[in-house]
Amino acid sequence: MTTRLSVQGITHRYGKKTALNDISFSLQKGTFCALLGPNGAGKSTLFSILTRLFVPDTGEIEVDGHSLSRKPGEALARIGVVFQQPTLDLDLTVVRNLKYFAALHGLAGKEADRRIAASLDRVQMAERAGEKVRALNGGHRRRMEIARALIHGPAVLLLDEPTVGLDAATRRSITDHVHDLANEQDLTVLWATHLVDEVRDNDHLVVLHRGEICAEGSAAGIAGQSSLHESFLELTGGSQ
Repeated sequence: MTTRLSVQGITHRYGKKTALNDISFSLQKGTFCALLGPNGAGKSTLFSILTRLFVPDTGEIEVDGHSLSRKPGEALARIGVVFQQPTLDLDLTVVRNLKYFAALHGLAGKEADRRIAASLDRVQMAERAGEKVRALNGGHRRRMEIARALIHGPAVLLLDEPTVGLDAATRRSITDHVHDLANEQDLTVLWATHLVDEVRDNDHLVVLHRGEICAEGSAAGIAGQSSLHESFLELTGGSQ
């Protein structure tokens, strides 16, 4: 098996407060991993470290074999990111937004056009290419952000609570689509959420609470004889 994301011994503090304490896990090629934790568990801090916005106090991260600390350029080039807050230019068309992002990765001309078309096709957004982002609903904007994150062909896709603010049907559609990407494209996915219903039984699951991993394994295995919701509440002391 090919390890696409390795997180080893990550500790991060804000002054005297420990936000993450000795976080370690590894994800293989084609794995969908749900990072499940209540608000304040440390999920966004971990994503900030994975994207090099923060540098941890201790620990090491490798992305597709590249050290994030020693070779940040190579490591970050292998990551696609969908942040919790939208980062789109509402007054540009879908394709113009994507061309701007492609240019940031040094992609232009026919190669950029080819990759943009392929990314939009993968998220079933090809027919929306000429529309302004302002005209899209929340679900289509999220699909567009996923398409943007895939343009440069990353090995790992990070999504930080990507369904916040979406209705139940749209949440399910986005969750299903990203699962399909992991299964069909061998993409390694780290999906941060506090919503148990976004996790499937066969997902790899990391439960984060108060900056520490309190359970890791298959979602079905962690749930055991109970529902995952009940197990999650027990692991996190009833946190919502």
